This record gives sequence, structure tokens and C-alpha cells, in this order.
Amino acid sequence: MRLLPVLLLLAPLAGSHPGGEGEARPLRVFVLAGQSNMQGHAQLRTLEAMGLDPSVKELHGRLVDEDGAPRVFNDVRVSAIGSSDGEKTGALTVGFGPERGGPKLGPELAFGATMGHHLGEPILIIKTAWGGKSLHTDFRSPSAGPSPFPADRIANARKKGEDLDALRAAHAEATGHYYRLMIEHVRAVMEDPGRVHPAFSKRRGAELAGFVWFQGWNDMVDGGVYPERGKPGGYDAYSECMAHFIRDVRKDLDAPDLPFVIGVLGVGGPVAEYAPDQKRYVGVHQNFRDAMAAPAARPEFVGNVTAVLTERCWDQQLTALRRREGALRTEFKKIDERRKSGELTGAEAKAARQTLREETFTAGELQLLDTGVSNAEYHYLGSAKILSRIGEEFATSMVELIGEESR
Repeated sequence: MRLLPVLLLLAPLAGSHPGGEGEARPLRVFVLAGQSNMQGHAQLRTLEAMGLDPSVKELHGRLVDEDGAPRVFNDVRVSAIGSSDGEKTGALTVGFGPERGGPKLGPELAFGATMGHHLGEPILIIKTAWGGKSLHTDFRSPSAGPSPFPADRIANARKKGEDLDALRAAHAEATGHYYRLMIEHVRAVMEDPGRVHPAFSKRRGAELAGFVWFQGWNDMVDGGVYPERGKPGGYDAYSECMAHFIRDVRKDLDAPDLPFVIGVLGVGGPVAEYAPDQKRYVGVHQNFRDAMAAPAARPEFVGNVTAVLTERCWDQQLTALRRREGALRTEFKKIDERRKSGELTGAEAKAARQTLREETFTAGELQLLDTGVSNAEYHYLGSAKILSRIGEEFATSMVELIGEESR
């Protein structure tokens, strides 16, 4: 099935305002797809900590108003699935991350704000992201072929006496399921963009202008699918699936030259800066990052596919503070044992923990810890600063691909 035509390309009108009724350019649509880090697990309160860092002052000011409240970008509209029970639409602001524990934000907030700033015209974002999904199976695209049933799962099934035929059938059915959901939703929105964005007009139409992919954790940690992942080339199968994915997305969305940004997993920052207790992960993590980025260097993709190393957006200060706080766990445990024995009341135990923290950190460091982190390391600490820097990087890379000059 081909995408219904939505482009109405007319000659530009002299003196027209970008995005206005006199402008011939179609409404530009960007797809953001992936798993939990594309969903975004940064809680609203972490925007406060972002404002404490002068290095992101301009970006922070773009995302919040003078009172520190998140801005609402009426020219940037979103249609999102995967983070709520159904489709969520509306003007871009905080709240397009997973609903549980929300409101939350992901890369979409800074991406949309930055793209709008660069292009100076209305844009539409289609966000399709589901937590805990792999490229090797869940997002596997048609030309990649069937997803192999891992040998370790076959062995485990036999050990447990499970029905192998039923498991293989379920695996086959799951293969590509989220790829199909993604394509179906993009097609549905493109068939009627005006349902989501009031700036759409049939006369100008709409065009798919770019695609951003941000995923990887489930593939990186799957030793059954990638048994040689600790060795060079151990993730080559991911690179192949990624290349198929790009080709198939372009084919299935009838956009043969669709600009494509690959967000390379960078949890923990550059591996050269890993702490001693993290060094054992260096080989696997770097191998996977190299495999994610590799398709962008293929001759067929040069010039319209790029890789963004999200490790560059990691917050080393937050990491160091978290590590120092982790060193207090033994003392926290002792306090908790005193509470359980009845030596301390719950209020006294809480006060003792806080006193220990205040003796260990400055007031500014405590503010960063208490407002800057809202989730685990594999979710980029649930940090608005990290995820917003990533979104900005995605946008600036996309602008380079589509050849637009900054305003």
C-alpha cells in the first residue's frame, strides 16, 4: 500500500511569509520513532535543574517562559502514540512522554522548539515510540526478513518443556509488529494532517521532511541475539537491520530521499570517561554504538543519513554527584536498621539521612540531585537537560541534512 499523495507543490509567491497562506511550501512533517528514550522519561521538575547550567541557558530559555513554566508551541503540533493508551495530539509542550509519573518530556520538546526556531514556520511531529522494543524483532522491517529465533531461547524452552512450535509462531507474529504500527500511524496522519495541525491547507499540502530514530537498549543487552557482542563486529546484524529499516521506511512512506537521523545510544557518556566499576562494559557499549552509527557511512546513505552521538549530551556532573550519593548507601542502611529496631522513628530516620546528605554535599549540589534526576541511568537519568540537548542535536543535524540555514 502506497501513501496517499498529500503534496501540492506550487511556485513560491514573492514576499510571502513562511508558513502563511501566501507561502507555497507544504507543511513539513517530522517523524520521531524508537523506544523508551524516544518516549522520554524526564519529569517536569527536572527543567528546573536545567536552568542552573549556564551552558544550556539559551536552550532552556527556549523551552520555558520568564516564570520557568514550560512554553506551549502552537506552531508545532504533535501526534503521538505509544506513550499513552491512545493517540495524543496537541500543541508541543511538556507531557508527550509516558503518562505514568508524568507529565514527562523527551527529545521532542527541544527538537520541535529548535526546528521551529530554525525554519520559522509551522511543523508537525509524528511521534511513535514504545518502551522495551528491539530492532531485531519488534521494529524489524520487511526486507530484513524473518527474525531468527535465538538459540538460547530454544534451549530454555526445551529445559522448561515449553511448546517450541507455539513459541516460534508467537515470535514470527511479533516480528515487525511495531514497525507496522509506526508506518500505519504515519500514513494515517499524513492522509489528514489538518486533523492535527490547523496550519495545514489542502492547497499547500504536507510533506514528510525528516525521520529521527532513537532506540537501542534492548538490542544492546540481548546476548542471545548477539552472542558475539563483546567482539568486534558482534553487532553487525544490527547495522544490517538498520540499513533495511531506512530503505523500507522510505519505500513504505513513498519518500525515497527522506533525511534520516540515527540517535546513537550514549547512556553513561563517552566510554573513555567511564568509572572503574563501569570499565567492564566498555567493549560491548562501544561495539554497539559503532554498529548503530555504521549505516550513515554507507555510500548509498551519504548525504541523507547522519548519526548523532548522544554520549556528547550526557551530564557528567550529575553522574559524579550520583556516584558520591551512592557511597552513602551503607550509612543509609545503618539508619534504616535503627529505624526498624525502634531506635529511631520514621521522622528521625528521615532527618538523619538528610543531615548526612547535607554534610556530604553543598546546597547547590543537593539542588541538582533533587531536581535534576527523575529516572535511571538507562533512561538518561530522566534528565530534561540531557534529553533536551539530545533533541536539539537531532534538530540541528536534521537542519544540516535538509539544507536549511539557521534563522
